[in-house]
Amino acid sequence: MKGDPVPLVEVVLSSYDGAAWLEAQIASILGQTHGNLRLSVRDDGSRDGTPEMLAAWAEREERLSFRQGSRNLGPAGSFFRLLDDVGSDAAFVAFADQDDVWEADKIARAVAALSALPEGVPGLYCARVVIVDEDLQRRGLSPLPGRGPSLANALVENIAIGCTSVLNRAALALLRAEWPQPPVKHDWWCYQVVSALGQVIYDARPALKYRQHGGNMTGAGYTPLDRFLGKVGRQLNGEQSALRRHQAGELLRLFGSRLSTRDRALVADFLDSEQGIARRLRYAVSGGVHRQYWLDDLACRLLYVLRGV
Repeated sequence: MKGDPVPLVEVVLSSYDGAAWLEAQIASILGQTHGNLRLSVRDDGSRDGTPEMLAAWAEREERLSFRQGSRNLGPAGSFFRLLDDVGSDAAFVAFADQDDVWEADKIARAVAALSALPEGVPGLYCARVVIVDEDLQRRGLSPLPGRGPSLANALVENIAIGCTSVLNRAALALLRAEWPQPPVKHDWWCYQVVSALGQVIYDARPALKYRQHGGNMTGAGYTPLDRFLGKVGRQLNGEQSALRRHQAGELLRLFGSRLSTRDRALVADFLDSEQGIARRLRYAVSGGVHRQYWLDDLACRLLYVLRGV
């Protein structure tokens, strides 16, 4: 309603050797049209001048707070630490990566979407991105999900790109009641939990410029073929399969008692399905999980029969 206070959004950013990119990203965050936000940055052990840059920003910008981590926690651990420290006055919390550039209305759109949810429903907003090179030259768009957010999708892939993601207070409380045991990916974990116990909102309008460069932890790929080959390559990677199994197991361990009967069975069947090639074949044909795009889904079902989850 007109006259209601503007809700506070806390943006959390974990930095690591990001001096080449941070100036543009911080400026885009602090330049949001949403009028009430603060930026909390934790450095995860940079060696390139990033801490000095952030300390200088914090000196001149009261909306930015910075702390140097005592040890390197990796992306998931560093973001979980930041989530633990989100202030009680924040109505929403947004993830930020160090090397992107946000659209000016990114936060305003997320707040509007999440505010439309019923009171107390955990909500996660995420969005499409414009893929750019390291000089911010446009290379393409991330693909639109073909089947929409769901737990059946979240068990096998992540469509909630962390740098676009915004959580409401109910989702934050749900997530930080207990953190999963590593290894996990923080954005994928949020997508799994909220798709199971809340509501995920996917915005088809791009929310930011997603910079691709040699230092990215992951990449969206310039072309559909790049993305497809990357996904197949990751499917063949035993570590990726182990990560999927581990995250599903942690979801069942931490939230199994809160899942619906149907979703609990979905996760349990997913974990049990790799026992023997005959069971894998049956599950590949009729199992409840799926990827967003038919070619990805088909290829990964075939690879699953051969290799397991």
